[in-house]
Amino acid sequence: MRLGVYVQVPFCQTKCTYCNFHTGVFSSGLYASYVDAVCREIDGYPRLLRENGIAGVSEPLVDTVYVGGGTPSLLDPSAPRRILDRFRSAFHCEFEEVTLEADPETITEAKAAAWRESGFDRISMGAQSFEDRELKAAGRMHRREDIFNAVRILRGAGFRKISADLIAGLPHQTEQTWNASLEDLLGLGLEHISIYMMEIDEGSRLGLEVLTGGTRYSAAALPSDDAMAEFYERACIRLADAGYVHYEISNWALPGFESLHNLKYWRREPYFGFGAGAHSFNGFQRWANAHDPAAYAEAVNKGRFPVEQLEKLSRDQALEEEFFLGLRQLAGIDLARIESKYGASLRPRIEQLRAQGLLEWDGALLRLAPGRLTVSNEVFVNLLQAQPE
Repeated sequence: MRLGVYVQVPFCQTKCTYCNFHTGVFSSGLYASYVDAVCREIDGYPRLLRENGIAGVSEPLVDTVYVGGGTPSLLDPSAPRRILDRFRSAFHCEFEEVTLEADPETITEAKAAAWRESGFDRISMGAQSFEDRELKAAGRMHRREDIFNAVRILRGAGFRKISADLIAGLPHQTEQTWNASLEDLLGLGLEHISIYMMEIDEGSRLGLEVLTGGTRYSAAALPSDDAMAEFYERACIRLADAGYVHYEISNWALPGFESLHNLKYWRREPYFGFGAGAHSFNGFQRWANAHDPAAYAEAVNKGRFPVEQLEKLSRDQALEEEFFLGLRQLAGIDLARIESKYGASLRPRIEQLRAQGLLEWDGALLRLAPGRLTVSNEVFVNLLQAQPE
């Protein structure tokens, strides 16, 4: 069984105003001890699974690694190497893709060379925007020129798989600045691009400010929902013109450069997560580690399983995931396979949504209608309101 592994590094230089992740600003003096805990968790994982009644994956072969966060590129470059070496010793590994998330201003020639030498072959870089005013308002540490410099360094170190992202809907963003950022990003000739739409919820400082009618964090300078949708649709057109394949709602790649690790999530394939707040899935159970780094490290160092959430998925939950995750892929889902697997039918509801132009058939595959990608969550809610028959 092929398996992806994810490592969560919850450390950041600053907390972005829009961020709702379980990450934070910690003393760099904690980094080394945290990595020690991650390595101990990796070493003891088979035993921890057995002792806590969680079925492992039979004879797992680890083929993808994703070190994310947070900002893993803040770590001393010896730390990611230690983590990869630990996986090599604890699991059977045949790496096809090994990704490290990095912020542009943290990338140096020495770090890039060390990452490449240790086995990383893919960098996912948080760009968000090429407009300094937008970056500053969002609380980002880098500026436009840092992005260009980072790509130059990574190419010089031998990286041939680089991803970067933009966020549609940042404060002060306009049609003009969005188009300029998009053209700057395309000009870098990267293999993979992600476009995310700004999420407003109470989990972020900016989101809470917007929901409570405040003006801090440039809340009053957010583009409208319609503008955000137009930015996204503009990106769809330009990326297609530039030869990128739109393979998931938020992700585009040059042919052959899709994120192999992230595809596992959308296809509901097994993956194990390590570190504070990391999630795991074995096909029928999901579990999550303690989010607080100190609580996580204490549990691991005492030989305990650091899990704070464990759930065995019901049939209905698994079926919902098949649709919610599967329809994020623009190729669509094999409805006949799902109906056969779960003994359920949603065809009457699907036909209603298809008649409304929200879903469409592509041969035997069901997919979101191309013009409805910006309202995908609403489509998922409407689809899953119907109970399986």
